[in-house]
Amino acid sequence: MAVLICGGAGYIGSHAVRALREQGREVVVLDSLRTGHRQSLPADVPFVEGDMRDPAVLDAIFARHTVESVLHFAASSLVGESMQLPLQYFSNNVHGMQVLLEAMVRHGVERIVFSSSAAVYGEPDSVPITEEAPLRPGNPYGESKRIMESMMRWAAAAHGLRYVSLRYFNVGGAAADGSIGEDHRPESHLIPLILQVPLGRRPHITIFGDDYDTPDGTCIRDYVGVEDLIEAHTLALRHLEAGGQSDVFNLGSEQGFSVRQMIETARRVTGRPLPVVVGARRPGDPARLVASSRKAGDVLGWQPRQGVDEIIASAWRWHSRHPAGYKK
Repeated sequence: MAVLICGGAGYIGSHAVRALREQGREVVVLDSLRTGHRQSLPADVPFVEGDMRDPAVLDAIFARHTVESVLHFAASSLVGESMQLPLQYFSNNVHGMQVLLEAMVRHGVERIVFSSSAAVYGEPDSVPITEEAPLRPGNPYGESKRIMESMMRWAAAAHGLRYVSLRYFNVGGAAADGSIGEDHRPESHLIPLILQVPLGRRPHITIFGDDYDTPDGTCIRDYVGVEDLIEAHTLALRHLEAGGQSDVFNLGSEQGFSVRQMIETARRVTGRPLPVVVGARRPGDPARLVASSRKAGDVLGWQPRQGVDEIIASAWRWHSRHPAGYKK
């Protein structure tokens, strides 16, 4: 019995592949490789290069492999890009979810763990944010994730699917051994962007807005290590396999760190200078996003272990050894 990992060659998906195989599980990976990297996966993992929006691709996978559950990481995920290309985001994310759920219903696959986002909340009324907070996404990316959650909920009611939706806050870091890590092109995540400066790949780090209503004027985010994040996925899968009900969980550290604090932490971890330039705000960026992850602890037994120093240190190991990412 296999777990289908959609988007399994991406940053987070590749860590999920490794974790599940270490647990002795059979996995099958589907990835279009538009943003993922085949090099991030073991050579012997069953791999299909294809678009999840193609029903024939999914039907072929379900026909060839006995799939019992799905981990869904495949989505476009850049907030700024989504403001410029909203229809592309709805096509890739929302339509992709529709095709996947239809295929699951056709083939009798009843469990799915979904990679959602804190972007579903938009600008929160208060922090830390609980799962009961209003969903008011401020960009098409967050809106697409909100719709995808609704699609699972209605499919569950109609067809008996069970799901766990994991609303990530900011994910960072790399595998502890430095063998796989983050490689987006173009890169948009704060930690790898910061680390490109001491690697000599950019002259400075740009802070997008220093006039937010926060103690130092820069945005505050909640960071969780990628290996901690993947542990939550494996716990969510076990929850569903044990007969647990569909549910939604925040995944964060319950601590907020500003952009300036993250830059200072990276200076300390790398021992290198980090010049800073202040730019204009980006549209769609909330001032504060900090999670309450108590529910994930109570129901799934999940607790994050890595702090931002450890997260940045693991990312630095990966980027130091792979300054061009997976490119040879």
